Amino acid sequence: MAGRRARRSAALALRLLAVTGSAQVVGAVDIRAGTILPAHREPVVLHTADGLSLVGELATPLDLPVAATLICLHPLPTHGGSMDSHVLRKAAWRLPALAGLAVLRFNTRGTASREGTSEGAFDAAVGERFDVAAAIEYAEFHDLPHRWLLGWSFGTDLALMHGLDPSIEGAVLLSPPLRYTQAHHLDAWAADGRPVTAVVPEHDDFLQPPAARERFARVPQARVVDVDGARHLWVGEPSVRRVLSEVVGQVAPAALPLPTQWAGASETFNELGSP
Repeated sequence: MAGRRARRSAALALRLLAVTGSAQVVGAVDIRAGTILPAHREPVVLHTADGLSLVGELATPLDLPVAATLICLHPLPTHGGSMDSHVLRKAAWRLPALAGLAVLRFNTRGTASREGTSEGAFDAAVGERFDVAAAIEYAEFHDLPHRWLLGWSFGTDLALMHGLDPSIEGAVLLSPPLRYTQAHHLDAWAADGRPVTAVVPEHDDFLQPPAARERFARVPQARVVDVDGARHLWVGEPSVRRVLSEVVGQVAPAALPLPTQWAGASETFNELGSP
């Protein structure tokens, strides 16, 4: 195992030509909010058991084996959340190249984004159980390895309520409000034992670290990570880098530390049009 990890780390270093800390690579550029790193990206359609089609995207590494898979569950669509919510979008833009991750994003029922609108209507975390199941089924059918749920805000409720599937290795929760999640959902994760990491901003609007530790005490294996100075929406590049590092540290720790520069082809996102 150690040998495989060492070879993988070396391959990443050669592939990236990227750097962290004070070292620099000639021709390297800083990875910024709009930087899109190389990956294979394709639109996907998920089909739910209750007959809906959901729009999504799968991003995979160009020339690295997939180290792990993130199934992304987005924030509340009634408040603007979608597969394009910025942390999930940046995970898809960066992590295939930086960490060898496959990133599956999709719009839950009734949710719209640049990629399109999923069929159906928002169902307050009830009918969305079919959406979560469809995403897990897609990842499993396409042999995407080491599948993890990555939920943000409302998406953390979906992960905790509907994500305890045999093919899932664990869950990473960003800004969990525990709005829809009930005690019996937490108890199910506790009994199962699979890892849960909750990344909680110091100034979260809904559940701050002390309250999060109290709520997640029902799940003995849950790890609550406090992030000083951060807010629910993780605005700003320092917050994004911290969140993505926490995610990678859980699902593919051999890829840490994540580079902050990149030497090679890249694109820059344009809010007014295509990259």
